[in-house]
Amino acid sequence: MAEQRVRWGILSTGAMAATFTADLVDLPDAEVVAVASRTRASAKEFAERFGIPRAYGDWESLARDEDVDVVYVATPHAAHRAAAGLCLAAGRNVLCEKPFTLNAREAGELVALARERGSFLMEAMWMYCNPLVRRMRALVEDGAIGEVRSVQADFGLAGPFPPAHRLRDPAQGGGALLDLGVYPVSFAQLLLGEPSDVAARAVLSDEGVDLQTGALLSYESGALASVHCSLIGGTPNSASVTGSKGRIDVPDGFFSPDRFVLHREGAAPEEFLADPADGPRASLGHEAREVMRALRAGETGSPLVPLDGTLAVMRTLDAIRDRVGVRYPGEEPVEVAAGRQVTPA
Repeated sequence: MAEQRVRWGILSTGAMAATFTADLVDLPDAEVVAVASRTRASAKEFAERFGIPRAYGDWESLARDEDVDVVYVATPHAAHRAAAGLCLAAGRNVLCEKPFTLNAREAGELVALARERGSFLMEAMWMYCNPLVRRMRALVEDGAIGEVRSVQADFGLAGPFPPAHRLRDPAQGGGALLDLGVYPVSFAQLLLGEPSDVAARAVLSDEGVDLQTGALLSYESGALASVHCSLIGGTPNSASVTGSKGRIDVPDGFFSPDRFVLHREGAAPEEFLADPADGPRASLGHEAREVMRALRAGETGSPLVPLDGTLAVMRTLDAIRDRVGVRYPGEEPVEVAAGRQVTPA
């Protein structure tokens, strides 16, 4: 695959799939060859919109299409386990949208299946692939702000979302945490890793999903991370990381920033700007390029979005839901100790 274009299949025809496909068709080394939906009409309409040659009215046909190098799964996240698992079982490589699955148990099943099949698997955590976020992380790892003491991140939408909306539907994995909170949690764990303890509070809807959640993640180093997400209040959507020798502030849209500011003792604030050559701020092309790079290199995972990191984030999300009392239909009870979920053998 080192020289050829990478052939993509798109599983789902919703807004996220459309956004990703629009960015994908702009990449000269990518080719979108097939799309699948639960209905033939939806797949056909999507295919015509983006000039995709094959449209399937079922997921199985896409999973069996041997002309597809990698499938992008963009279904509602309650279906991620089924959709990604179907593709992996058929021998396809997979890029699966965030949150990776509903819970860590499902995530572990997908990772185990990918490793058993020798297939590539990656969570579509575009934030981790963003060049400016990568630069910020490199500065932190190089000691630019000393030892990390705390991380803060928030992601909130003003809403309100009506009870019938998917964000409030337990059957679809609704709630602020999985849709929005995955970003602040992932940001914190990008810099600090998996917490040793989790405390959390939430405001729940009548349907039993979280409308607003705040969590405090504690680390054995003594560091703390404060994360917040909301479906009932528009927040700054900002983040900061404070160390023993300085601080980095990432303003509005920390998950796809156009700038961040480094503050160090005795020095003027230093602003780092996104390189226009990297493309639009909200482009999903960075994660697509990383997938294609890994496939050409024969890798089954990405060092930018490692599967072990994805599993760690899912364990933290499980722990937060355990603390606030959110469980989705059909979920089995899980044993959660501190921030680490113990999955029964």
